Formats: sequence, C-alpha cells, structure tokens
Amino acid sequence: MPPNPFSSADLGRERMEASLIHLAQKKRILFLTTSTRWVGQNGEKPKSTLLAERMADRLGRERVTIIDATALNIYPCEGNVSTAKGNTCGEKGALLDDKNKNPSGCHRCYASINNPDDELWKISKPLLESDAVMFFGSVRWGQMNSFYQKLIERLTWLENRHSTLGEDNLLKNIDAGLVAIGHNWRGEDIVQVQKSVLGYFGFQTPNALFWNWSYTTPEDESNRSYQDAFRAFEQAFLI
Repeated sequence: MPPNPFSSADLGRERMEASLIHLAQKKRILFLTTSTRWVGQNGEKPKSTLLAERMADRLGRERVTIIDATALNIYPCEGNVSTAKGNTCGEKGALLDDKNKNPSGCHRCYASINNPDDELWKISKPLLESDAVMFFGSVRWGQMNSFYQKLIERLTWLENRHSTLGEDNLLKNIDAGLVAIGHNWRGEDIVQVQKSVLGYFGFQTPNALFWNWSYTTPEDESNRSYQDAFRAFEQAFLI
C-alpha cells in the first residue's frame, strides 16, 4: 500500500487537538456535517460525522450545535449572482419575511422565498448566532462532496452583502473551519481552496481549523484499503 503522509494516527490527533484548543475559547459553536451514508447500512455514520460528534463531546455538547445539512430540504442556488440585471443575490428584496425563520432580519435569499419549504434558515439562524462554525465533509473526486457545495452556494448572499452590495460583513466576528475526511485525492488542496472561499465570505479563517485526513494515496483503489481506512480512522481519533 502506498504511504500517505496524512494518514498517521499521531498527525490526525495533533490536528484535531489544535482545533479543539482554538474552539475551547468560543462559547457558541456550530458544526455542520455534509457527508451521507444510507442509514439502513448497519446504521453506519460517515467518518466526518463521527469526528464532528467526537469533537463536540470533547468541547461539551452544551456549547456545540451539530446540524446534518444532508437531512434538511435545501434547494439548489438559483444563480442570482449573474443575471441580466446584474448581481441581485442578497439584495433587500430577497428578505425572508418570517420572524421565526429570520429573527436577525439578515437572511436574504430568493430561493428561500420561492420555495416555502426550503430549510436553509435552519442553518443561517444558528450560524449568525455563533462564534465559530466548522464544516465537516468527505472528498469526492477531487472536490468536496455535493451537499457541501450546495450549502456554500446557497450561502452566497452572506458574501455578496458586503462584497457587491456594499453593506456590512455579518461574518467578520465568526471563525470558520473545514475538515475533509475520506477519499485519497487532493484533500490538502481542497482544504486550502475552501479556506480561501470562506475567507472571501468574510469569516475569520484560523489555520488551526482547516485540515484533511485521508488514508491512502490515489494509486490505491483496493477494497482492502477502504476497509482498513475505517480502522485507521478509529485509531487516529480514538473513536
């Protein structure tokens, strides 16, 4: 099996501990999981979700809210950042007029208005009340998984508010991070790209909150390596 410098138990724990030390300073923490696995398959959870739960236990569940983004009804982004009228994403006309769903009065997304059963508000509401947010997900074919990407695209109004519309940055006091787990191709590159993306959004992006753990290398696609990966993951993070 080809060696992978990112698969060692010591390095995995070291990265997790660095994140925990940083997050221990925060009072209201949001963990967003974005990876899926069929619940009928022995009730097995994705590794990234198990890691989020492990870290939440270490920090104290009273301070951490965990939301499984894949369980919510979140519609695709409508692409209003590039219309014939220009960039209309997040403009005041896109205000979600519902005090329960939008108590801050800041949620502005046309997809939330055009789809009454859209549940993005279940993420934006706690997000805007948090000191820190961590995204957890799996790598799929050299990119973050599709649920993560859908979520990021639907949150574009937060970035557009200050970058294009010239209003205040709602995220300037919130730390953001990303942990990518699972596949073996371009994990480190993906983490760095998403660090830049979340920085563009307006989050604070401390290095301690961005990292990847993968088991083997792109050349090894054997079923044995996938089976061994879970045992290595358990060893790395004491799960």
